[in-house]
Amino acid sequence: MFSLSPDTIDGAALRKSLEAASAGGCVTFEGWVRNENEGRDVRQLEYEGYAAVASKEGQKVLDEALEKFDVLRAECVHRVGHLEVGDMAVWIGVSAGHRAAAFDACRYIIEEIKSRLPIWKKETYTDGDSGWLNIDKLSKVGARRS
Repeated sequence: MFSLSPDTIDGAALRKSLEAASAGGCVTFEGWVRNENEGRDVRQLEYEGYAAVASKEGQKVLDEALEKFDVLRAECVHRVGHLEVGDMAVWIGVSAGHRAAAFDACRYIIEEIKSRLPIWKKETYTDGDSGWLNIDKLSKVGARRS
């Protein structure tokens, strides 16, 4: 299941949803807010997303991973709203009978989420400046809606 959430992500609780008697392993990915990007000191982030499209496309990515890779379960939660340095911005978990499929599916999910979902990130820097990243996705969403 894919979801957007304004709340803190509890990776340990989410991992439990991946458990299955036939699972031989679980791969998780946690994306955290770091204090630097492209040589600039980051103070905080804000994520915004076009929820209806992001949720639908995010679930589509998970469904694709379940089809392409021999995995049992896949979950993803992406934060929206205000985040501080150190906060978890995205959590992905995949369980499978074998590790290779779980690793491959997890990588597939994060790469597709980052490239396909209309989620925008505003960085606020320690010097007081700020700017939106991934803004090119806004025009893609507008083109899909027309």
